[in-house]
Parts: sequence; structure tokens; C-alpha cells
Amino acid sequence: MKAFIEHTLQALVNHPEQVVVAEILGRQTIILEVRCHPEDMGRIIGKNGKTISALRVLLTSLAAKQKRKAVLEVAE
Repeated sequence: MKAFIEHTLQALVNHPEQVVVAEILGRQTIILEVRCHPEDMGRIIGKNGKTISALRVLLTSLAAKQKRKAVLEVAE
């Protein structure tokens, strides 16, 4: 899941080398924290949050296949 989110975000931003995805594993939950260049924050979030929302939907469906829950957070 981490590789999928990282690869997808690197395709969206202007500074792909600065996209960092940290993964925190729990028993039933996976938390993915995204950090990027400040100029790319708007690209990741998207207009009215539609891009990040779509990524969260995809991540949720991937996690459901593994019988887990996933949370995607964007850190400043």
C-alpha cells in the first residue's frame, strides 16, 4: 500500500523526489503519513480535497482486501 500511494503521488507533483510516505502499522490499522514539498501540497489535496479523497477511497479498498483499515494523512 505504501508503494502504491508513493508512486501515485510522485506522478502528481512537481518535486517527486521530496515525496515521503511513512507507514505506521497496528494490529488492524495502517496509518500512512505523507510529506512533500510545500508547493506540491495543493496538488496532493486537490480542488475541494477531491484528489486526496479519491486516494483515500482507493487505499480503503486495498486495506479491505487485507481485512484491515487504512488512514491517509497529509502532514505539513
